[in-house]
Amino acid sequence: MKYQNIENELFVKNRTSFNKHLRNNSLAIFNSNDEFSRSGDQNFPFKQNCDLFYLSGIDQEKTILLLYPDCPNPLYKEVLFLRQTNEHIKVWEGHKHTKSTAKVASGIKKIHWVEDFNTILHSIIPYADHIYLNTNENDSSIHPVANRDTRFIEEMKTKYPLHHYERAAPILRQLREAKSPEEVQLIQKACNITRDAFIRILKFTRPGLTEYEIEAEIIHEFIRQQATGHAYPPIIASGYNANILHYGDNNQTCKENELILMDFGAEYANYNADLSRTIPVSGRFTPRQKSVYRAVHQVLQEAKKLMIPGISKSDYDGKTGELMTEQLVRLGLISIDDVKKQNPALPAYKKYFMHGISHHLGLDVHDFAHRYTPFKEGNVLTCEPGIYIPAEGFGIRLENNILLTANGNIDLMADIPVDPDEIEEIMNSPTYL
Repeated sequence: MKYQNIENELFVKNRTSFNKHLRNNSLAIFNSNDEFSRSGDQNFPFKQNCDLFYLSGIDQEKTILLLYPDCPNPLYKEVLFLRQTNEHIKVWEGHKHTKSTAKVASGIKKIHWVEDFNTILHSIIPYADHIYLNTNENDSSIHPVANRDTRFIEEMKTKYPLHHYERAAPILRQLREAKSPEEVQLIQKACNITRDAFIRILKFTRPGLTEYEIEAEIIHEFIRQQATGHAYPPIIASGYNANILHYGDNNQTCKENELILMDFGAEYANYNADLSRTIPVSGRFTPRQKSVYRAVHQVLQEAKKLMIPGISKSDYDGKTGELMTEQLVRLGLISIDDVKKQNPALPAYKKYFMHGISHHLGLDVHDFAHRYTPFKEGNVLTCEPGIYIPAEGFGIRLENNILLTANGNIDLMADIPVDPDEIEEIMNSPTYL
């Protein structure tokens, strides 16, 4: 890992909170993610299971966490199982956790090698009434291939068919959606790195560059500041490409008088930032571009004010849709008559703003949370309005990350330039070149 060590109090508190939601005399098991083959002799970079990391702070493959608060044997109330390192692994793969470093990282005192898992589990599972197992229940995810969690569920039910099995996911959904101060600090760190990458781009961009050269500047800044890398595949969409919402080729030349829509974010300590900005390739917006930009910026500013604890996602979407409708009418993209005749299930504004305006953010970019409960204190949410005009060859999206508190929301990206005049000033000022 590239990031600085995290104090283990965060993970100790997370486990304590999780345990409070278990039924009496319950045992819970969490597995690390699989390692996925990339080619004949290489794997893709390892990405830890978010729930395991949330509860342990261990960012390593072949890891298992066992929690049994009511275990009659006090040695096994919480146990971490690790891949046993050796001299061969040390030479070929480098650092792996020892028992002592894992204790420091996780705050768990009882550490065993993963080879001991089945023996220890078998010695205590007869005394448990309920077994909580984990699986990916993020409703934005589709996973047709059986992963480690789904294989483990089948294995457990085969070995221990008469136990009562429970889902760990509903508990984690409830816990993870409200971020602790420590988590907010990590997300803020990811946002700060993302900010510096954006400033770097403003100084760098000019006609004739390619989208992938801009992408290279971003990852340079990310790695330089100890980010793991991109939170998600970056979008560097110049000209018409901005109308492709999940554009990812990043292989075109940025031409004079075009706009570049960029959607990128750093991942730091498994926590993510998610930024969208749109800038002029030549350093100046045309009057039409600036007019549309100011419309999107106005929606961003007003939509942030509406993002308060207690508002439901559906009400929030409806109110921000009204904001966008007003701006699109002003721009002449839709008419009052269009609005009067619109299908409520497909409002007129959707022709130019077809995606959602907000999602939860955290260990996942589209973080694990309840879609149908009101926003609440501790949520970190994106706010990302956009207007896409294929007929005019450009699209504009602006996106910041917002923390909800009882005393008003906090924009974690408030110091990232977004005003169009400020962007032009930075791109054209000798002090920035």
